[in-house]
Amino acid sequence: MADADGEGARSALSSPEPIISPNWAPGGSQLAYVSFEARKPVIYAHDVASGKRRLLANFKGSNSAPAWSPDGRQLVATLSLSGNAQIYLVGADGAEPKRLTQTSSIDTEPVFSPDGKSIYFVSDRGGSPQIYRMDVGGGNVKRLTFNGNYNISPAPSPDGRWLAFISRVNGAFRLHLLELATGTVIAISETGADERPSFAPNSRMIIYATRDKGQEALMTTSLDGRIKSRLAGAQGDIREPAWGPFQR
Repeated sequence: MADADGEGARSALSSPEPIISPNWAPGGSQLAYVSFEARKPVIYAHDVASGKRRLLANFKGSNSAPAWSPDGRQLVATLSLSGNAQIYLVGADGAEPKRLTQTSSIDTEPVFSPDGKSIYFVSDRGGSPQIYRMDVGGGNVKRLTFNGNYNISPAPSPDGRWLAFISRVNGAFRLHLLELATGTVIAISETGADERPSFAPNSRMIIYATRDKGQEALMTTSLDGRIKSRLAGAQGDIREPAWGPFQR
């Protein structure tokens, strides 16, 4: 965890195995993340104040890509209970997961809309990874991305107006922005290894990971892409940012 400018970085959890996909709970008291300490992906909830954690999903196969609901009572996650990656609702209280997608494709990277009524996700059901939206109950699926054959990592803005995502353009992975009301897509970056966008609570800035000067680093950008800044902070490669839910 760190301040919004990258300063004051401090470890929330250290492990000899990979820790990925951090996702803030509403209010900022908990983090969900995926750990490989069990030699497979397992989802935990981490109490920020105490450092204690509890198991959220350790089902058969892979447990990955957790994202909290706006009320903090449940999460969406990608589980391979059925053999292939599908999207499930997982209760924060440990309730039995509810399957939302019923396809033979790979469905992954789910995230709630700010109003909690929809879920954005990535699926290759059309032949290539594209971003879709469905009702929170799993119905009324609609494809949202059509430019290019590889669009992943949906991140809705807190005000519900925008959807940030990563698109592969001529072999380069670049940050893009979709205006949900009009379908207009804007290219935000010109780099080639962008990943994991996340909006600031005021919906005016986006943080994302990229490669800069041979190193994996975090960048912030305005919505028009004109103002970019590399975050200061800890040494080494930095990946998979998640902007906290705190307004300032």
